[in-house]
Amino acid sequence: MTEAFFTDKSRVRASFDKAAGSYDAAAVLQREVAMRMAERLDYIKIKPAVILDAGSGTGDGSAELRRRYPEARVIELDLAPGMLARSRDKQSEGRGLLGRWFGKQPSQVCGDIEALPLADGSVDMIWSNLAIQWVNIPDGVFAEFRRVLKPEGMLLFSTLGPDTLSELRQAFQAVDGATHVNQFIDMHDLGDALLQSRFAEPVMDMEKIVMTYSSVRDVMRDLKGIGAHNATAGRPRGLMGRHAFSAIEAGYEKFRRDGKLPASYEVVYGHAWRIDTPGKPHVLPDGRQVIEFVKKPKP
Repeated sequence: MTEAFFTDKSRVRASFDKAAGSYDAAAVLQREVAMRMAERLDYIKIKPAVILDAGSGTGDGSAELRRRYPEARVIELDLAPGMLARSRDKQSEGRGLLGRWFGKQPSQVCGDIEALPLADGSVDMIWSNLAIQWVNIPDGVFAEFRRVLKPEGMLLFSTLGPDTLSELRQAFQAVDGATHVNQFIDMHDLGDALLQSRFAEPVMDMEKIVMTYSSVRDVMRDLKGIGAHNATAGRPRGLMGRHAFSAIEAGYEKFRRDGKLPASYEVVYGHAWRIDTPGKPHVLPDGRQVIEFVKKPKP
């Protein structure tokens, strides 16, 4: 990926900070994907003591993890302090004044998933819902995930693939050649990055989810509501004029079906394990046996 397509991390933080108050009303896709991720846990036998929600947003995923694993400590980590504050407010709602003063406070860390402020081997499970698409080098974030996982720890994540918002991307092509829509990494490249980071038993799959809208403005309003602005380094810096926006609307209209405009999302799911014992059988917490083969150097 060229530097023009790299995400500007300071812009990502600022966008999500600003969107913290409107996020829950617009985050329909995020909740749907989180639900589908959680269903996968029904088939995995694991009893984590410490869980990291990497890119926790306003805390809906963390709430589901606490429900499923009531004995576990769930650490919420997000780049935007506003998102963590909103999650904290949601958890305190309904507890009353004394409950807010003396009740158990959520474990929260404001940090970057590409440089986790956590100790080596400190968590049993990492959950990351629709956050990895904001990183520039997946090998780096997977290496960080593996570093903080304990042996036999599990990584479960979702992210967005390159066909995401293809309609909006094509509509913008009628205006200029700039990067108006964030670029996303292919599922196979993510699988290769997992192997490069020495994760065992990686499983990758993908599905397409289509949201529908009445107008292009509604599409952009939802993207703004969740803080998903174009954050690439090669993005245009000026404001869009009326003529340019009219061209985008005209380009998007060709996708209208049954009176609605689609916004397609290529959702990629993955999970893998940290296994540190090469060369001999090892049994994962869900009962599967793993054998890692180590290539010997030539004499």
